[in-house]
Amino acid sequence: MNQFKTIEYSIKNRTACIIMNRPKSLNAFNSTLKSELSQAIEQADSDSIVRNIIISGRGRCFSSGADLKDVLSHYNTIEEELLKEYKPFLMAIRNSDKLYISAINGACAGIATGLAMACDLCVMADNAYLYQAFAAIGLIPDGGVSWHLLNTLGYKRAMEAIICSKKLSAEQCLYLGIANKVVPANTLLTETQSWAEQIAKGSPLAQKYSKKLLRHIIMADLPEAFDIEAKFQNKTTDSYDFKKAVAAFFEKHPITFADY
Repeated sequence: MNQFKTIEYSIKNRTACIIMNRPKSLNAFNSTLKSELSQAIEQADSDSIVRNIIISGRGRCFSSGADLKDVLSHYNTIEEELLKEYKPFLMAIRNSDKLYISAINGACAGIATGLAMACDLCVMADNAYLYQAFAAIGLIPDGGVSWHLLNTLGYKRAMEAIICSKKLSAEQCLYLGIANKVVPANTLLTETQSWAEQIAKGSPLAQKYSKKLLRHIIMADLPEAFDIEAKFQNKTTDSYDFKKAVAAFFEKHPITFADY
């Protein structure tokens, strides 16, 4: 039985699926949804059965961003709200050892683009788009959006996306490196689930340290990146996964990786 009011939570073949379920409000982030996202992410993260996590939205929209009816309903400043209600679940995704896949259906606007881009991988429906709505209502990006855009698009494209309140189509997101795949809208969750199950067959240790590696070196120069790679590679080459994979390679049989 689903224990959440604004989220559908399920597990299938070692993949947890977190679906925001406020379709009448275009899955806008109110306090309940933000709190339940934190709870669901923590639940999936601590479940040893779960290998990776899909995040999507119910209805015709991934999320329209902040619920303007709910903004500042519990805090004196937007800064306080961002730090206390958004940062916990967005940083939980970044700091997790598991892989998160955003499955973007329809519009993904405002701070919801921060959730989409915080995930490690992204699948978009062919009718989906990311909308940087901030400047259109006199705001700057928040929720880590500026950081993601700058590191993905580069300075000039990031600036254009922000100040022109650009809508980036699924095909544009694929070209720019925001999305990994674009699929028909009516098969979005099916194809994302299938990809997640395929990924779950890989080495959890390699995936864990690949995520840690990329999160570290995005802030590093080349010598630092080299050192971090060497440190993490030392851990993987000393692992049961590596020894078993090498044996399987020479014996020419499939490999089933261990859980950690």
